[in-house]
Amino acid sequence: MQNSANNSKSLQGKKIAFLVTDGFEQIELTTPWEQIKLAGAETELIALEEGKVHGFNHLDKGDAFQVDKSVADVSADDYDGLVLPGGVANPDALRTDENAVKFVRGFFSEHKPVAAICHAPWTLVEADVLKGRKLTSWPSLRTDIQNAGGNWVDQEVVVDQGLVTSRKPDDLEAFCSKAIEEFAEGKHQRQRT
Repeated sequence: MQNSANNSKSLQGKKIAFLVTDGFEQIELTTPWEQIKLAGAETELIALEEGKVHGFNHLDKGDAFQVDKSVADVSADDYDGLVLPGGVANPDALRTDENAVKFVRGFFSEHKPVAAICHAPWTLVEADVLKGRKLTSWPSLRTDIQNAGGNWVDQEVVVDQGLVTSRKPDDLEAFCSKAIEEFAEGKHQRQRT
């Protein structure tokens, strides 16, 4: 999965955070990680605690990944963008952690691009950053997103003021391409409609 944005090293000099905890959908971390690094960005794996986190391949336990930093020790100021992989357990745990929610909210306060796939928008619901935004997700999050003021649609990838969302692993090619575009573009001014 190579695209022109990756080949151009469009993210040279950018630093992108990936926020996860145990139970993330492994391919939703590894594919964007590889594509964003190929595009020239520095990447850091942020989790609730230092040590290792475990991915899953749907319901089967996957690999362990070394955490770079604890979410309590970082700020949105440290990064140019954020990727939120899905998986059911991952965002459900992240949304109950005050530091994780604060970290995510910081990217929206600073108008920095965020890319969230599958179940990851649960964390965005908790951060209260979806009002008036168009986005997609795994279909079971539709009501939660609508109740949080978001406009849920069933599309492969949606971009709204720097927020990139996709539904599932099958959407990863489009998700990665749009995330790289938004990270390359940088900050977005919130548009009022």
